[in-house]
Amino acid sequence: MAALLSAPFLFSGLSAPSIAEAFEISSSSSTKLVEMLPLADLDPAVASVLMSILGPVFSSLNFLFIIRIVMSWYPQLPVDKFPYVIAFAPTEPVLEPTRKLIPPVGGVDVSPVIWVAIMSFLNEILLGQQGLLVLLSQQQG
Repeated sequence: MAALLSAPFLFSGLSAPSIAEAFEISSSSSTKLVEMLPLADLDPAVASVLMSILGPVFSSLNFLFIIRIVMSWYPQLPVDKFPYVIAFAPTEPVLEPTRKLIPPVGGVDVSPVIWVAIMSFLNEILLGQQGLLVLLSQQQG
C-alpha cells in the first residue's frame, strides 16, 4: 500500500498523507460522516420511529413494483378490476412520469424496474446496515 501511495505518477498533485487519510478506516469515521449531514441533529428516538415507518413502506412499494413488472408481461390485463387495481393504483402515478422520461425499450416497460432499483437504493442508504437512520438511531446523546 505504501508503494502505491508514494507513486507520484498515479496521484500527481496529491500528497501521500492526504491519500492515506482518505483511505483510513477507523471506527469513528462513520460517526464523523453522520455529524456532517443535515440530519445530524435528528434525535435518535425520531430516527428509530422513522426507521420503523420507512422499512415497511419501502418493502411494500418494492413488492408492488415487482408485481407491476410481472403485470407488464401481460398488457391485456384489466388493471381497473379487483386484484390488479391493488398494484396499479398506488404505482401508476409514479410510473407514468417515469415512462415519459424513459420510454419502453423494445416494447418492454422498464419504469417499474427503475423504481425497484431506486427503492432498493433508498432502503440501503437509509435503513441498511450502515444506513443514515441506523447510524443516527445508534448515536449516544
